[in-house]
Amino acid sequence: MSVFQMVVMIVAIVFFAGIVKEYLKFKSRSSEKLSGLEDRIDQIENLEERVRILESIVTDKQYDLKKEIGGL
Repeated sequence: MSVFQMVVMIVAIVFFAGIVKEYLKFKSRSSEKLSGLEDRIDQIENLEERVRILESIVTDKQYDLKKEIGGL
């Protein structure tokens, strides 16, 4: 193997290792973002449930009656 071939092989190996390193770094960052996204989705679902409960309370006829009595 000549010196030129060895240099080319070393450069190719270093280049390939850099690509693999960046890919692994990107993959770990994307999984962290996905984890944060899942947390946000859970929060939104909890808030939607709370809003549904509040809407049912406010639209309940008993609530209107209590409000009118309280207003007297």
